[in-house]
This record gives sequence, C-alpha cells and structure tokens, in this order.
Amino acid sequence: MAKDGEKSEWKDFIWNPRTREFLGRTASSWGLIILFYIVFYIFLAGLFALTMYVMLQTLDDHKPTWQDRLSTPGMVIRPKADETFEIVYSIKNTESWDMYAQALDKFLAPYNNSVQAQKNDECTPDKYFFQEDSGDVKNNPKRSCQFNRTILEDCSGIDDRYYGYQEGKPCIIIKLNRVIGMLPGKDGQAPFVTCGAKREDSDKIGQLVYFPPNGTFNLMYYPYYGKKAQVNYSQPLVAVKFLNITTNQDVNIECKINANNIPIGSERDKFAGRVSFKLRINTVSN
Repeated sequence: MAKDGEKSEWKDFIWNPRTREFLGRTASSWGLIILFYIVFYIFLAGLFALTMYVMLQTLDDHKPTWQDRLSTPGMVIRPKADETFEIVYSIKNTESWDMYAQALDKFLAPYNNSVQAQKNDECTPDKYFFQEDSGDVKNNPKRSCQFNRTILEDCSGIDDRYYGYQEGKPCIIIKLNRVIGMLPGKDGQAPFVTCGAKREDSDKIGQLVYFPPNGTFNLMYYPYYGKKAQVNYSQPLVAVKFLNITTNQDVNIECKINANNIPIGSERDKFAGRVSFKLRINTVSN
C-alpha cells in the first residue's frame, strides 16, 4: 500500500487534476517564470552587445590598440628546409641543392622589378617614410617603397639562377620580422646585418659578401603601418654569399642585427635580433 501511495504522490506532483498544477505550479505561475527568464536573458544579451559595441568603437581596423611585443624583432632566413634551420647539400647531387634554388625563386618572385614598379613607389633613401594620419582622417591605404630584386645583385637569382649553390658559394636571404611602427635606427644610422661562425667554427666560415653593401636595411622601408594599412609592403632583405666556406664539415653560423636603438637579445628571448643555422656543403660522395 505504501508503494501505491508513493506512486499516487508522484502522479499528483507531475499533474494534479484537482489544482490543475504541473510539476507543482499552475499555468500562470509557469508563465510568469518563463516570462521572467526571457526578459532576464534578453537583458543580458543586450548588455553584452552594448559592451561589445562600445569596445569595438575603440579599435582601429588598421592598427592594434595594444602591442605586447619584444623590443627586438626576430630574424629569419631563406631558404629554410625545415624548423631546424639546416642547409645541407652535395654539389654533385643536383636535387639536393636545386630545391633551395627553387625556394628562393618563389620567395623572391614578388620582388621582381616589374612587380615592384607596378605596386610601389621610388622613395628617398636613408630617411624614414612617414605617412601620418590627419587627425581622425586616416591616410589609408598607405604607400610602400620599392625593394627591387636586383638590389641583391649576385644573390638575386637573375644572373645566376642557382644562387651559387651549384659551385659551393650559396646565398642566404635574411629578413627582419615585421613590427608595426618600429624605427630601427636613430640619427640616420640604418640597421645592418653581420654574420659569423660560432666559436668552434671560427676558422671555417671564410669570406662573406653582403647585398645590399654592408648588409643594411635602408630606413626608407620604415615605419611599417600594418598589413591592412600598407597592403603592398615589401620587406627589405639582406643577402649573404659565402665565398669559400669549409666544405664537408658542419659550419654553425649566427647572423644578427646591429642598430643603435635595438638591443640584442632580452631576458624574454635571448635569440631576439639574431638567427642561427647550420651550413654544410659536401663535395665528396658519401
């Protein structure tokens, strides 16, 4: 009998025909509760939408409001076979170095003189190319300076389509990571790249030559205003050609940026402003 009583109580709780209550509440009570939550969630959604709208009004589509970045930009090299930054090939094995030449061809294609002439301006060298906004009036899209492939001379791939790899005098292309608003030099002194062997390989690196001369990043390519504001921006490059590096041995090389207002490394990233890689050129069959 107790079980029948409990069963009856459950039935009455779900639907009580005498009081016309469903789950302990009348229809009007349920209606008021549902109406309350509808109004409550509409209010929350409206508050969220208003907050997002106000926040979006403070943002600039072309420039980040906050830039939490290192004071020193990173550096990268091309060609890059993998994440280990190793360039290893055999002169006698065409396939082993042709992939590097093809990678450089692809990377430098946007720097063809004809492409640069169509997209970018001839700028005044050795001075920053400022393009300030006029109050609330945005000076967009901003112009960019030409970086012609021929600036890289022997490492341009024009006169030597194999970039020196076939004769054991390879070219490495270096670029700085883009940083919005960075002015990488003061008092008219442009930043420049220097490369050298690490201590254990100091006698193996041989003679180097840089393109442009002295390995400089000309000031006219700065400041960078961002991908949306400066859609045709072409990063300046520096090429390093190794003329007589020791063959059949690993040579560990480090290149770094030199500027009078860019510190090298930091507590957060000791490799900022520099890049290390291994270069090995084999002349004998394994």
